[in-house]
Amino acid sequence: QVQLVDSGGGLVQSGGSLRLSCAASGRTDSWYTMGWFRQAPGKEREFVAAITWSGGQPYYADYVRGRFTISKASAVNTGYLQMNSLKPEDTAVYYCAASIRYLPQLQRSGEYDYWGQGTQVTVSS
Repeated sequence: QVQLVDSGGGLVQSGGSLRLSCAASGRTDSWYTMGWFRQAPGKEREFVAAITWSGGQPYYADYVRGRFTISKASAVNTGYLQMNSLKPEDTAVYYCAASIRYLPQLQRSGEYDYWGQGTQVTVSS
């Protein structure tokens, strides 16, 4: 089993920055791609970014490309999502996820096998 704990959310003004973290424990050799998703009230969960754990290859949704950066620190089994130039429409609960599939272009929530509990990001205008 793999346990994911995401953190780093909070309240920030429009244009501000936050860095989310996702700490993995357990069978950390059993997954190959880490992703971030978000879900706003009344909306479906949507893909944000993903990274292959060994190769570090990133992939981004169009609406965050250029503003968000996904990265990892393999030595401490932790992934990160640096979010800059935040907008009110980025407000959502953000979830990290891990997949046993090795592809950065995993954009569907059903392709991920393990999930964090979520961290709230609120961007005020």
